[in-house]
Amino acid sequence: MVESVFRGGLAFLEHVGVYDVVLPFLLVFTLVYALLEKTKILGVQADPYSKDKREYPKRNLNSMVAFVIAFFVIASSKLVELINKTVSQVFILVLLSVMFMLVVGTFGKDEEFAFTKSQQMFFAWIMGIAIVFIFLNAMGWLELAYNFLKNNWSTEIVSSVLFIGGIAIFVAIISKPTKPPNTVKKKETEE
Repeated sequence: MVESVFRGGLAFLEHVGVYDVVLPFLLVFTLVYALLEKTKILGVQADPYSKDKREYPKRNLNSMVAFVIAFFVIASSKLVELINKTVSQVFILVLLSVMFMLVVGTFGKDEEFAFTKSQQMFFAWIMGIAIVFIFLNAMGWLELAYNFLKNNWSTEIVSSVLFIGGIAIFVAIISKPTKPPNTVKKKETEE
């Protein structure tokens, strides 16, 4: 079987370490830098060339901290392996959600496809739970939890945890605040 030139190029990039070093470094650096820029944790500075004296995040500090954190992450092979597993599986989740919307959109009307607020919240919860499960699976904790439940299913510990979890869910549903009825006050225009 003959490999294509592109397959050989990808194998070369893997051999050089692009997938194990460069891409995880860029991902961590970008995410940490964006977080520091958004939160302005390390402070702000005024732009001396701006007329309105707007304040900007200290980009030099943000980039240096993001750079150091990204190096610490790629120094740990376990963290890089965790990032590679998690990102690839989260992408599969995103791909499945796009395919789901494509299928649902084909049966819709000729207008733009959009979810209602309740549907958005439902799918956001589903995606959040799926991402937690992906992360737990990448860490190996999901298999440990499954084996523990499989071996101890009939013990008091598992039944107690399930009972307390059921009560917590019931209390959360019951104690959910209700929205007051919408009262729209119409302003009377004076003529």
